[in-house]
Amino acid sequence: MVDNEHLIDLRHICKEYDGVTVLDDINLYIRKREFVTLLGPSGCGKTTTLRIIGGFETPTSGELYFEGKEISSVPPYKRRVNTVFQKYALFPHLNVHDNIAFGLKLKKMPKAEIDKRVDAMLDLVNLRGYGKRKVDALSGGQQQRVAIARSLVNEPEVLLLDEPLGALDLKLRKEMQLELKSMQQRLGITFLYVTHDQEEALTMSDTIVVMRDGHILQIGDPKHIYDEPANAFVADFIGESNILRGTMVHDELVSFAGHEFPCVDFGFGSSVPVDVVIRPEDIMLVGEDVGQITGIIQSVLFKGVHYEMMIDCGDFTFKVHSTTMQPQGSRVGLSIVPFNIHIMKPMELPAEEAKADAV
Repeated sequence: MVDNEHLIDLRHICKEYDGVTVLDDINLYIRKREFVTLLGPSGCGKTTTLRIIGGFETPTSGELYFEGKEISSVPPYKRRVNTVFQKYALFPHLNVHDNIAFGLKLKKMPKAEIDKRVDAMLDLVNLRGYGKRKVDALSGGQQQRVAIARSLVNEPEVLLLDEPLGALDLKLRKEMQLELKSMQQRLGITFLYVTHDQEEALTMSDTIVVMRDGHILQIGDPKHIYDEPANAFVADFIGESNILRGTMVHDELVSFAGHEFPCVDFGFGSSVPVDVVIRPEDIMLVGEDVGQITGIIQSVLFKGVHYEMMIDCGDFTFKVHSTTMQPQGSRVGLSIVPFNIHIMKPMELPAEEAKADAV
């Protein structure tokens, strides 16, 4: 359960390195007991944002508040946050117990209390009985659990996780996604998670913050981000999409791929350029005679739970996901209900992308 009370507030945060802006006027609040994911491609500023909250970087300008107190100049060890990095930075000369206990020993806590807390953490991360093992004898997933336990044993208000599952194989990564979410719910503390993996973000988060080029493009819960992307970049980054240039003919009517389609959007004006986004699973395969448009199936891939088909409709090749398969070379009709056509203002591309798009 997410608490409505703000725990962390970033206000007009900017960060420059050697004159290059990596964060540009970031405004974001994080609530108590919330699982927030910073999502975006490499270089978008998500790790820099995390490091500023952790105290490893100082913002060039702006203010950072923790429970209403400005903490931009407070050193990391005085903040009630702990960080788990992709490279777990465990001490190879210490066993599992002593790795977890390291921070408590620095605080000169009594041995009995240290042992009690470490045993509780080993239970939490499903490593009971592993205390005497050397960390280099553990698997990657087990080492990651030790790193998490070492961070949690100090009872932080916030756990910062910087792509902690990146070094794990796919099966283990999926298992750890569920385990991390369950752990966060049991502990009732705030998790701030950084990833470029949209599936991780959709699986675990209460709130997703989509970033690009040092800016926040959209904030929302996973369903809202997926169903109502703010622009073509978000739509393309979160899941798969057919993204087309179109023209808003008038309210609730849009033209793309050489045809006009009813939609539910309005307020864009008449005869104005727009971006059109349609998810592959929202296109229905029907007979040629009843489809809004027709095309030829160019390729068919079996993806486990559905077939992925590329369908050439002349002006555009649509990607379609369907549980029923039509053979390659077949002529089919495509039908799209108005609710599944998402209209948005055209997104301005960086100069190099705009040039590539034009080619």
